[in-house]
Amino acid sequence: MFRSGREPHVFPEDVLMDSHNLPQFDTYQCEGRLVSPITEKTLSLFAFIFVLIAGVYASRLFYLQVVYGDEYRDQSEINRLRQSIIFAERGTIYDRNGEKIAWNEPSTVPGEVFKRMYREASGSHVLAGYISYPTKDANGYYYREDYIGDDGLEAAFNTELSGINGVNILETDALGNIVSEGRIRLPEPGQDLHTTIDVGIQEKMYEGMKNLAEQVNFRAGAGVMIDVNTGEVLALASYPEFNSQVMTDRSDVDAIRSYIQDDRNPFLNRAYAGVFTPGSIVKPFMALGALHEDIIDPMKQIYSAGSITIRNPYNPELSTVIHDWRAHGWTDMRRALAVSSNVYFFAVGGGLDDQEGLGITRINKYMNMFQFEKETGINLPGEVGGAVPDPEWKATTFPQDGDWRLGDTYNTAIGQYGFSATPIRAAVNVAAIANGGTLVTPTILKDVHAKPQGDVEITESEFQIVREGMRQAVLDGTARGLNLYDVEVAGKTGTAELGTAKDDVNSWVIGYFPYENPRYAFAMVMERGPRSNLVGATSVMRQVMEFIVVNRPEYIK
Repeated sequence: MFRSGREPHVFPEDVLMDSHNLPQFDTYQCEGRLVSPITEKTLSLFAFIFVLIAGVYASRLFYLQVVYGDEYRDQSEINRLRQSIIFAERGTIYDRNGEKIAWNEPSTVPGEVFKRMYREASGSHVLAGYISYPTKDANGYYYREDYIGDDGLEAAFNTELSGINGVNILETDALGNIVSEGRIRLPEPGQDLHTTIDVGIQEKMYEGMKNLAEQVNFRAGAGVMIDVNTGEVLALASYPEFNSQVMTDRSDVDAIRSYIQDDRNPFLNRAYAGVFTPGSIVKPFMALGALHEDIIDPMKQIYSAGSITIRNPYNPELSTVIHDWRAHGWTDMRRALAVSSNVYFFAVGGGLDDQEGLGITRINKYMNMFQFEKETGINLPGEVGGAVPDPEWKATTFPQDGDWRLGDTYNTAIGQYGFSATPIRAAVNVAAIANGGTLVTPTILKDVHAKPQGDVEITESEFQIVREGMRQAVLDGTARGLNLYDVEVAGKTGTAELGTAKDDVNSWVIGYFPYENPRYAFAMVMERGPRSNLVGATSVMRQVMEFIVVNRPEYIK
């Protein structure tokens, strides 16, 4: 009997159950699990979700393929094609005779940079300089693609030495494997640099300065040799120096640290970027000023007893004694240059007894005529000029005692006090004595002749008197260490006292050769050595001249 409209008390699934089997259901196999049919509501929900997801994918596909299809196609092509650098060779640096100063060695690894190499012998490193290599990031990609000159010739002529890198195009598959490659631009090598330097002379000059410094405790040194007519630089040596190979490779950390911590600054090329108290090497230029102003006959003799006494104009009971380096007796101009008499140049510089002096104004006129305060214009970065003292300089430098005194003029006349000069300027100026008054512009590049700095207003007869005095200095004066059998040299030495105690000195020598037909001028300074030294720059220059006689005889003909 049925009751209409009411739920049944026994459901069909209950009838199908085997009550005896209930305890033995394997629930992991879903035994005994009741299965209900999926309702229309559930099916509708699934259908909605499917349509929604399909719509999202379809819209994204439309966005990628239709809206931005071209852009992503190009990006895919870029990802498939990758650029690779073909490094251009850096130019080789040669000396005037074709000797290599800096060059490349190809890498043993394809696609890697060329290795920059330098001469092993000391002497040319601070001139050559060093470079930085192209640099990779952590992923192996070059973020700096060029060789960069960091110092010396490498830096000064980096544009000329640098080439233009080439480009390879690499085609890769989805895994990054190279499928093919092709060059779209060949590398263009940098220009070779042909310098005027003679590395034989350069290295001999450096060797001599180094040995002397180590033997008698000079702090440093610099030497220059130039062509008196063209300004070509044969030597531009500076001691101490760094090692170009070490600085380029960056592998010897201890050596680099020692360079940086060296208070002598081996990175400074003292030949053109170092200024030094010149001492008596300025006397030839003082003599030229005195001759041109006609304040003294070159045959007139002045007596040196070893010192002069200056009376205090405000208190006659007080006086100052200024010493010559020795008593020379009676000397005329030529002899005064030969023996380097201080008293003679005190007289022509500041006046003494009845002898009129140039005075500080005219001293400055002639020292500026020879441009001691200016750079020479050599085609290298970092050149500096010197200084010539005058009342304005003193007032600025010593404001607590700014009055200019006669003693200041005397000291300036012998290259002391605030006087300073670079070796390259000293070489250019002595070249002007040799060539008759032209201040050449020094050049480091072969076959590049720069416009001269100008001519000085000195007559040939005045130059000749000074030349004769410098020749006497070599024959039997202070520069007789340069008296060689095979070549006649004219020279002038200088010993510049340093500091208030004057225990240390700069030792200088300047000159030119051959005497009768001048071709080359030189200047050398040994910096800050003990006053007690019996040898100085002249001994080093003699070694250089002996090297030239044996190995470069064409320079003395």
